Amino acid sequence: MSELTLTVMRLGFLAVLWLFVIVAVQVIRSDLFGTRVTQRASQRGARRDGGRPQPQRQAPPQQQRSQPGGGRRGRNTPTKLVVTEGTLAGTTVALQGQTITLGRAHDSTIVLDDDYASSRHARIYPDRDGQWIVEDLGSTNGTYLDRTRLTTPTPIPLGTPIRIGKTVIELRK
Repeated sequence: MSELTLTVMRLGFLAVLWLFVIVAVQVIRSDLFGTRVTQRASQRGARRDGGRPQPQRQAPPQQQRSQPGGGRRGRNTPTKLVVTEGTLAGTTVALQGQTITLGRAHDSTIVLDDDYASSRHARIYPDRDGQWIVEDLGSTNGTYLDRTRLTTPTPIPLGTPIRIGKTVIELRK
């Protein structure tokens, strides 16, 4: 082999080695520090989405009109999702027929700053009968509905606690 070929191979190997070291340091750094979740960022996101609540507010009257015999369902139908324990305790999300995602990802409806939550941990969505369903999205630590670990999408009774790590949420009227 010529001297030039050997030198180019050494430099290529050195570049690949440094690339590996840099990637390894970035992975270790993200594991140690995690994703940065600040209260101000979530408030800015809520301000940017200021246009979204108006169409969502109009959705419940349309749902009530389209449901025959909606009077009985209306009494037992939850209207909000309340965080009862965890760092977001006291947070309320209005249930307006849309899917609610829970996890550490920044695009989740409820961003959980919890070491036991996955980035895409669970989702809560309405079914055709007007019931709300909770589904674990393959999380490592699981989603619990009243002390029972979920393995399939499960209807949520009103007031039953849903536990994701240290966070507990409930559906309420």
